[in-house]
Amino acid sequence: MELVSIDSVSRQEKDVCLHLHRLFEIFASEQYIDAAGTRTGGNCGNLIVKIPGRKDVPPILFSAHMDTVEPGRSIKPCFENGVFTSGGDTILGADDKSAIAVLLEVVRVLSEQKIDHPPIEMVFTVCEEVGLLGSKFLDYSKIEAKTGYVLDTRNPDAIVTQAPAANKINFAVLGREAHAGSAPEQGINAISIASKAVAELPVGRLDDLTTCNLGLIQGGVATNIVPNKVQIEGEIRSHDQGHLEQVTGQLVTIFKKVVEAYRIKDVDDGLPRVDIDVRRDFDRLYLPEDHDVVKTARTAAGNLGRKLEVVRSGGGSDANIFMDYGISAAVLGTGMENVHSVRESIRLEDMLKTVELVLEILKSWGQKE
Repeated sequence: MELVSIDSVSRQEKDVCLHLHRLFEIFASEQYIDAAGTRTGGNCGNLIVKIPGRKDVPPILFSAHMDTVEPGRSIKPCFENGVFTSGGDTILGADDKSAIAVLLEVVRVLSEQKIDHPPIEMVFTVCEEVGLLGSKFLDYSKIEAKTGYVLDTRNPDAIVTQAPAANKINFAVLGREAHAGSAPEQGINAISIASKAVAELPVGRLDDLTTCNLGLIQGGVATNIVPNKVQIEGEIRSHDQGHLEQVTGQLVTIFKKVVEAYRIKDVDDGLPRVDIDVRRDFDRLYLPEDHDVVKTARTAAGNLGRKLEVVRSGGGSDANIFMDYGISAAVLGTGMENVHSVRESIRLEDMLKTVELVLEILKSWGQKE
């Protein structure tokens, strides 16, 4: 409740970062706030916390993100009948501060009960909600761990081992402006052309592995001006790299075809035209079920009399980015429900289940030779 009461919408995580820095001081051997804030345009970088442990055991990584979505200011948390909610006019911030609270509790229990454990590296990222930017700009020279867990999903009885790769795509359709009342024939309506292309695009769930969405559209100046530019932004996600590129190429082809059909052959001004920008947002996460990270977590759950289901996710997380830097990380849940909405909630019981699971993972990891 203390954490979610500290505003930390994306790019404004400084207050919660400094709060965490103070809380971890009595447990950490080292703490760093890296320079990611200068790359993200935010007021703070990622917080890296190192908790000392057995020197003969490799370190293990745990990560959560500090930022929240809007409406995420002046959150007034409520706790009733074992459930945390907001006041109803903001999000709660369980995504992902429930994970931070879980990791704080884990460290406190390790210290109070003097539990043998491996060295722990904790990474609290910024700007996860606006493109996984914190993990993209993390100072990896400070990280030694090659395996670990990101706490950033719903089900505390599941482990996410697969997540899709994603391409971001931006279409800028350029036409020609003109007075809409006195000389519309002199204009080329970019919005009209773009709408015809959009109508042909495949969107939604394309198959079990692939989704496509158009999320932003901007264009026009006034109703009496033929619009000369419209911009459409979207994304394609897939667990299949070949299909990701196939669908991306399909979208590009459709836009080019529609725009070309409107070009006047005897007018050599290059209009209308479409400028297309495709960039990789994040790569695929894939861990086989026999990976040590997966087996350790499932064994830990078994020790607690629980079963941990291996699942595939449709969303990306910092774990996707960590994979690019040689860190194999699966994703664990904390129980958060209805995230990114004013109906967000989380049960204390589910958070405690995650605390118990992480502690058991650390006990198992600490026994490795």
